[in-house]
Amino acid sequence: MRAIQLKRFGGPDVLDVVEMPKPLPEAGEVLIRVRAAGVNFFEVLMRGDRYAVTPDLPVILGVEVSGTVEALGQGVDASLTRTRVAAPLFASKRPFGGYAEYVTIDAKLAVPLPDILSFEDATALMVQGLTAFHLLRQSPPAGKSVLVTAAAGGVGSLLVQLAKRQGASTVIAVAGSRAKLDLALSLGADAAVDYSMSDWPMRVREAAGGAGVDVVYDIVGGTMTAASLQALAPGGELVFAALGRYAIGAAELEAMITRNKSLRGFALLPLLSADGLRASLSELFHLAAGGQLAVTQGGRYPLDQANEAHRLLEERRSTGKVVLIP
Repeated sequence: MRAIQLKRFGGPDVLDVVEMPKPLPEAGEVLIRVRAAGVNFFEVLMRGDRYAVTPDLPVILGVEVSGTVEALGQGVDASLTRTRVAAPLFASKRPFGGYAEYVTIDAKLAVPLPDILSFEDATALMVQGLTAFHLLRQSPPAGKSVLVTAAAGGVGSLLVQLAKRQGASTVIAVAGSRAKLDLALSLGADAAVDYSMSDWPMRVREAAGGAGVDVVYDIVGGTMTAASLQALAPGGELVFAALGRYAIGAAELEAMITRNKSLRGFALLPLLSADGLRASLSELFHLAAGGQLAVTQGGRYPLDQANEAHRLLEERRSTGKVVLIP
């Protein structure tokens, strides 16, 4: 099979197309012919050794795929053959390997797809969908004004919709271009603010009624976090979901304390059990299949153009989900 291998850290061009043996499913596993593989911004950071986790090299990146079951390991129900499934590799014992034509995964983690749901949309609902889903479980938006950063991205575009669905009083979207702001508004945001404007936190406060928002869902990190704190109302909560991009210091923390603001950390993996993961993904899949949740696709690239997919994300030119098509 073909796969994309990372042998050394660096720019997009360090991603190499390689030929390697097709994996064989072990007992309890299924072999999946990959039809769509997700590309995530944290993989861009990982490729350049800029992420909180440094992988052992060489490695096949990619933590989520969808496709069809092609072969079964010992003890797996024969009815799974040729079924359409999502494979959340990130929750398995082999969390990488998605940038490839085939993967194996524990059959208990393979989640069936509704017939109407595309492989690309299913892939978009794994890392990004589960992140949005569990961010709102960690800090429910019902009756609150909320700020969504990177609101046109894979997580943000879903977060806007789910927050409205769960009863947020006001959803304010932050993004970096007119087209991205318009997308967020089309998905249900009540207001949209361009973060390239120096006074954007003040504009967010105004959109929230003057005092600021009750909750910030920070999926960007870096300098965005400190700026978002300026848009947070006294007594409000910032939920930080940008692992590896933490950039606030003692001064910002002291200012939070004096204004009764709180900081909640967010890491997805510790929140997932096998049963809970399947239930959450099934709910997301059926919402999307039923037209109650719009999935924004940001780009489809052939497997051998993984480097171009990484460039798109690294240059912040994408909206929604970027996928590879083996």
